[in-house]
Amino acid sequence: MDPTLDPLPEDWHRAIAVVAHPDDLEYGAAAAIARWTRQGRDVRYVLATRGEAGIDSIPPEQAGPLRTREQEASAAVVGVSSVEFLDHPDGMVVNGIELRRDLARAIRHHRPDVIIASNYRQRWGDHGPWNHVDHRELGAALPDAVRDAANRWLFTDVGEPWGGVKWIAFGSSTAPTHAVDVTDTFAAGVASLECHRTYIDALGDPEFEPEAFLRGAAASAGPMLGVELAVTFELVPT
Repeated sequence: MDPTLDPLPEDWHRAIAVVAHPDDLEYGAAAAIARWTRQGRDVRYVLATRGEAGIDSIPPEQAGPLRTREQEASAAVVGVSSVEFLDHPDGMVVNGIELRRDLARAIRHHRPDVIIASNYRQRWGDHGPWNHVDHRELGAALPDAVRDAANRWLFTDVGEPWGGVKWIAFGSSTAPTHAVDVTDTFAAGVASLECHRTYIDALGDPEFEPEAFLRGAAASAGPMLGVELAVTFELVPT
């Protein structure tokens, strides 16, 4: 089978990974992030929420700190030491001025070359379950926030303009354009997901195994790049 996806460009130094919840990056993208940090690239995490409303059996005031600690541990596994939380309310992220301001502030502060994000489309897969509203709202806000961050006349109180973002790469999109070879860093991606044990256990699926789940997706994507294991992204130039 001939490859059908292009390698994601790696001509960059710094990235911020911007997602809605703890564990969003760990369902695939973390293995790619492990690859990049091993190459010496600077990757930092920015999360819109702390995932405090994501566990039915644990009240938000307890779940938020738990999931924060799990995310920080998960990031460390793949070589990321900077984890920032914007503290928007879990389940109520809104694509509006407040979110755009906070994203523009983060972009101006970290000054990334590229942004890694997660699926913003309506579904997971062509006919899969409906995507979480926070994912959809955050994904829609990101391209505008990139433009806002570069405009010196907008949000003048949140740092100096930064127009250096080349593209946004949305992981697990239903319309992938690129992929990353994670054959050598797949195990780190699995270990990163395993750090979210409170959330995984709360899902109540005794048959869920992080290694098997991630391997199935990576093995399916690998041939599209001509490698053993890969993760896919939809690249959106800015």
